[in-house]
Formats: sequence, structure tokens, C-alpha cells
Amino acid sequence: MNILVIGGGGREHALVRSIRRSSIVKRVWCAPGNAGIARDADCPNLDIEDQPTFLRWIRRNKIDLTVIGPEKPLTMGLSDKMEQEGHRVFGPSMAAAEIESSKVFAKEFMARHEIPTADFQVFESAREAKDHLRHQEDRPMVVKADGLAAGKGVMVCAGREEALDAVNEIMEKGAFGEAGRKIVIEDRLTGPELSIFVLTDGYDMKLLPTCRDYKRAGDGDVGPNTGGMGAYSPVDNVGEEILRDVEHRILQPTLRGLAAEGRPYRGVLYAGIMMTEQGPMVLEFNARFGDPEAQIILPLLSRSLLEEMASIAEGSLTSGELDWHDGCSVGVVACSEGYPGAPVVDRKVKGIEKAEALEGVQVLHAATRKAPRRTVLTSGGRVLTVVAQGTDKENARARAYEAMGLIEFEGMYYRQDIAGENQKIVASES
Repeated sequence: MNILVIGGGGREHALVRSIRRSSIVKRVWCAPGNAGIARDADCPNLDIEDQPTFLRWIRRNKIDLTVIGPEKPLTMGLSDKMEQEGHRVFGPSMAAAEIESSKVFAKEFMARHEIPTADFQVFESAREAKDHLRHQEDRPMVVKADGLAAGKGVMVCAGREEALDAVNEIMEKGAFGEAGRKIVIEDRLTGPELSIFVLTDGYDMKLLPTCRDYKRAGDGDVGPNTGGMGAYSPVDNVGEEILRDVEHRILQPTLRGLAAEGRPYRGVLYAGIMMTEQGPMVLEFNARFGDPEAQIILPLLSRSLLEEMASIAEGSLTSGELDWHDGCSVGVVACSEGYPGAPVVDRKVKGIEKAEALEGVQVLHAATRKAPRRTVLTSGGRVLTVVAQGTDKENARARAYEAMGLIEFEGMYYRQDIAGENQKIVASES
């Protein structure tokens, strides 16, 4: 099979490496790719927004399956257009992907289908939002931009004053542009977090290993929200009882609800879950693999994910279960100075080869670009993810940080506490 992966981050590097493991692969392309992906796949210069030219390239190169990594092409309707032209694609329709592209839609959808989530209000003007807040009890809240904001459109607030500041930043100062024309204000939930991913044909599903993502920039979960500073999988003490609870309360009603509303979901669906004292509750949905979660989960799969993705593109899951390696996977993200604001770029990255020489370690590129003499330069905020597999979490974590210690670029920073805690997660009472 000839495969095209859309995207150029760490998630896409992980997808490319998983796909390449399949015996049925003939050639892999990735657009736009990055310096690391270019070593594992061909990286053509494609403009996916120029759909006629893009589709001609697909036909000319006899692409058998296109895998869409990031959210933006999904919200542009690329999956729909490709299917209309008779091309196989892994990724949900634009209508189904609205569960990520609009937080207002997602919250109202959950309310319609009685899917547990925090109480919320929707606002289309800063004045109305501020009037609402001034009449609320001073308590922890979360303010979310409605649209896509590269994983940064959520402001976790300790109380009313911080929430008022968040409204000002999003709606009056335009911190997230058009994405902030509408906002959601919701109660702040407490409890351990879980990242849950399922492969689905819209009706049946297969769960991937649980994952814990770290969004805040600083150790101890302080600082601004980012696109993700690291993760580990599987999560401590999450057994079958908890997963059945999440499946029964959240995943099944979500797929049924989307299908009932005429937007059946085919692809990989992410649910960000908070395990509260009242049971599992949804923080958010994503319409694709998470980043950095994909980098951590996919190496645990004992074979390529390609066969499953190709089958879903045809309209159904494969039979049988997915096989996973024992042990644990830990990933730590190296970031550029200035991230999550304006990152400093064009810094030379050193030590990648030394890090990958360690047992069980791989370095997945995100914001990198090639320069002469095999030099790798930074090109954005989250530069790369160091991923290590080990017999258990402690072993994998030690390997990941040992490898990270071999990599350097000016202004580089990363969290020191990824996978460093032990959380007790218990099933809720039915």
C-alpha cells in the first residue's frame, strides 16, 4: 500500500513509524513532515488547502490510504472531500469532528445525550459573560474558547477574578482570534485525569491503553496550558471496572448520539476524562490522536496500526483484539524558550542520535527542520518528544530522562516530573 500521512508534528512521526512496521506497506509519504519524519518517509511539498492540486497528487501517486493527523484538515472537510472523490481516508467527517472544533457544540451535545460533564454556560459577548461571573459564587472555574486554539484555548481559573481576566483575554483582547468569539464557562472539576482513545467505525470500538497527559508548562502542574508537556501509558491502577464505567457512561452514548444526529464517527476519538467523586466526567473530546499521547501509546502496540486504520476507512473495525507490549511507555517533550507564547526558533539541536542509541528509546520530532550538513534546527514551540519503554513506569521514566539529558539546544526546557506521581483511581458507584 502507498500511504500518505497529513501533518508535521510528533503525532505524525509516531504514526509514520507505526505504519512503516506493516508488511503491506510499499511507500510512505508525510506532508509537510519535519526533519525527523524526513528520515522515515518522503515529505512532498503539498498544499492541502489547494484541494484540486492535492487530489491530483493523490491520484498520480496512487495513494491507497490517507491518514489525517491534526485537527485543522478535519474541520476543513478534507475527509469528506476525499471520500467524495473515491479515496480512502482515516479521519472523521467535518460534521463528526465538530465534537472537537466547537466546545459549545460538544457541551450542548453532552447535555442532549446525558453524558456526564461539568455544568456550563455559553456566552457570545464579554459583557454578558462578566455580568454572569459577578453574580456567581467565588469558586474555581474554567473558561474555554469555543473554537480550535492549538490546545491553548482553555484557562483554568482559581476564582471569579481570574475568570474575569480570562474573559477579557479571550473575548476583548482576542488572545485566540476567531476561536474566542464564543466561550464556555464551566465549573472546575477535581480528581485524577485520564486520556482515553478508541478506534471506532461509528458503532463498534476498540479501546487503546489509558494515558495521562500533562498540560501545564511547569512542574507540579503550574503555569499556562500548553499542547502537552509529556505523558505516560498505561495509567496506574486503572482496571477493567473503571474502563467499563467510562465505556458505559461516556463512550457508547457519544457514538450513539453522533450516529443518531446524522454524523457517525469513524476514526480515533479522544475523551479527556476527570475521575471525580461522582464518577467519570468529560473534560473535552478530540477528533484525532492526541499529541503527545500518540507518541507514547503507539510504541506499545505489538504490530502496525495500519491494518486497523485501513479497515476503518473501509467502514468497519477488524475482527480480533489489538495486542500490546507489557510494561510502560513514558514521553517527555522538549520545548523552546518562549513557549507557549512566542517560541525562539532556529536553534541547533544536538544529541538526538546519542539518545536514540539507548535501549528502548526513540526521539519523535515535532517542530524541527533540516539545515545543511544534516543539522537539525528548532522551528516552533514543542520541538521533540523523547519516548522510552520499560518494564514498568519507573524504569521507562528513568530511561526517558536519561535520554533527554543527552539532547540539547539553546533555551531548551522540559518538565522534570512527568510520570513521577502515583494516583489512586477508583471506580465510581453505579
